[in-house]
Amino acid sequence: MTLANAAKQIAADPEAQYQALQRSLRRRKGFGLLFVQASPAKASDILQRLRNDLPQKNIGTLVLDQPITNLYNLVAQRPDLANLNILVVQGLEKSLEADIKPGYGGEGDYYNLDTVPPLLSHLNQQRDNFRDHFGHLCFVFVVPPFALKYLIRRAADFFDWQSAIFTFADAHGEERQIQTQISQGEETENSNLQALINVLEGNAKYEAGDYDEAIAAYAAALTLKPDYLDALHNKGVALGNLGQHEAAIACYDAALVLKPDDLDALHNKGVALGNLGQYEAAIACYDAALALKPDYHEALYNKGNALYDLEQYDAAIACYDAALEIKSDYQDALNSKGNALGNLGRYEAAITYFDAVLIIKPDDFSSWDSKGYALAKAERFSEAVKCFDKAIETNPQYANAIYNKAFAVSRTHNLDEALELLQRAIALDPKYRNMARTDTDFDPIRADERFQALVEGE
Repeated sequence: MTLANAAKQIAADPEAQYQALQRSLRRRKGFGLLFVQASPAKASDILQRLRNDLPQKNIGTLVLDQPITNLYNLVAQRPDLANLNILVVQGLEKSLEADIKPGYGGEGDYYNLDTVPPLLSHLNQQRDNFRDHFGHLCFVFVVPPFALKYLIRRAADFFDWQSAIFTFADAHGEERQIQTQISQGEETENSNLQALINVLEGNAKYEAGDYDEAIAAYAAALTLKPDYLDALHNKGVALGNLGQHEAAIACYDAALVLKPDDLDALHNKGVALGNLGQYEAAIACYDAALALKPDYHEALYNKGNALYDLEQYDAAIACYDAALEIKSDYQDALNSKGNALGNLGRYEAAITYFDAVLIIKPDDFSSWDSKGYALAKAERFSEAVKCFDKAIETNPQYANAIYNKAFAVSRTHNLDEALELLQRAIALDPKYRNMARTDTDFDPIRADERFQALVEGE
């Protein structure tokens, strides 16, 4: 596929692009960088639609009508900053035009190293500050194609944090501009740029939950650039989300052939192996990653999970503790340590870790459920029921909390309510019928005919 044809393909369905953009913004919480290729008129239409379709989001705009050198300060000075979820930035190209004019029409290379506008240097240098100080804000940069190419080439550190690119090129102007830019580079460079475009398209599809299309885009990138590590990583993650863990591992293995010390590939391969139940092999991957980066807290956490699945709870706790030494507010590690302590019968200690999660995230229904179960196993049944109620209030379809509440209520001698709860849990997920058949938590009511009819029913 030529670059020109690929550009056409990306822009072929503007409505699909809009829906992907809207879904990405609706789901996103906190910091992010999205890029939209669109004409000013098209950008105005898109912004109006987003305001109508995302009433739950506070969307602000920043229109730059003259060159700037410091975007961070302009954002930081906004009086409405704390109330915004999304900030749409338009006119960034105004700060690039003075540098690129000598290259219009192919008369020179206006992306060369000696023409880096001050704004792009600023973005590279301040990218951590954008994330750290505007952590609640998703930036949407509306740019023409030449500006996007400039960002890719000369603001790579900043652009590297982008989540996706969405293209709304009109049939004549912007598409022709893309094709003109494509024709200016050499063939190898163009292939690399097309591979990047494919990866960005894949990222947009991934953000929208369309994993099959994302995988196809990453595969297209790898056809052009077989050693593209980001494409291999992202394809592996998308395959994993579809449950195709063997294929995901093949992607990570290909990345490791290219770069044996690739931390992401080692870690992600471990996750895929764990999903296949190959826990010892997963641990070997995590150990390899930790040998390269001892403070890799995600690898420590997932190694703990593999040990947990092997029922080596003390060893799992040691991993969770190591991860928490690096990141004390690591919610997943706090929750998993609580579960491991519970499996060791140390229910009171487990409760303190679920409480730690709930201080950070009071609406974490899974932690309310876990705390409730620990309280019930410690025979603090009335307190347990309150926790299960909190979990169910937050997520009424959370069958596990309903099932566990049935256990706790049964121990308070309220058999009618316990059976009603158990029936609700089974209606939401039939697996709870099989669980109840052998679950010793229900031993005190096992002889009741209604319980027998419930768990033996079809």
